[in-house]
Amino acid sequence: MDGSINAVVAASVAFVGSHFILSHPLRKPLVGAIGETAFQGVYSLVSFATLGWMVVAYRRAPLTESLWAVGDGLWAVVTVLMLIASILLMGSLIRNPALPTGGRPGAFPEAALGVYAVTRHPMMWAFALWGLCHIAVYPVPKNIVVAAAIVVLALVGAALQDHKKERLQPEQWPAWEAKTSYLPFAAIAAGRARLGGFGMHALAGGVVVWLVASWAHRPLAGMVAGIWRWL
Repeated sequence: MDGSINAVVAASVAFVGSHFILSHPLRKPLVGAIGETAFQGVYSLVSFATLGWMVVAYRRAPLTESLWAVGDGLWAVVTVLMLIASILLMGSLIRNPALPTGGRPGAFPEAALGVYAVTRHPMMWAFALWGLCHIAVYPVPKNIVVAAAIVVLALVGAALQDHKKERLQPEQWPAWEAKTSYLPFAAIAAGRARLGGFGMHALAGGVVVWLVASWAHRPLAGMVAGIWRWL
């Protein structure tokens, strides 16, 4: 790897690593020392700083040859997966026990329906699918590094969140885990949840996000993506 790709790797490691360190081993001592509000400020500052570093490093790295050929078949698979990711993302914005509550007790749905029947971490899996799909159709080294960082942050972060929630909510979170699954569709396959109950915010919102985001690839990235490749 040349220096420019090394910079992308370093920035990506800093972005992911700072999230894990601040969210887990350093969170409790820092909150105890400076308070919750100041900690959130530090967390946001570090997050934006490392994200900015990653973006700058990515833009400065040269565009190299693709590592494999990308045809319409792969694009079709990725297009469908990104629709699923968009539905998971939009569905995760409402009644999600994993979202921060500012120290207040979180509300748990009585049953795992909609995106929560698919996985108890729909937002994290949406980001992971985004990363995997972008690796598949844009296989250049700098993009693979950044997208892989997002995948690791999402999936490892979701697993670590389970462990933290089990400790902080010893009654509620294990009960929620018993109804849901970390892996998509595992709870449905095991009979602990049933597929259905998707709200319009998930389905209609997901379709809108999918259409707009894929269309935006042309003006923003100079690439035709999603169903717009065939329209």
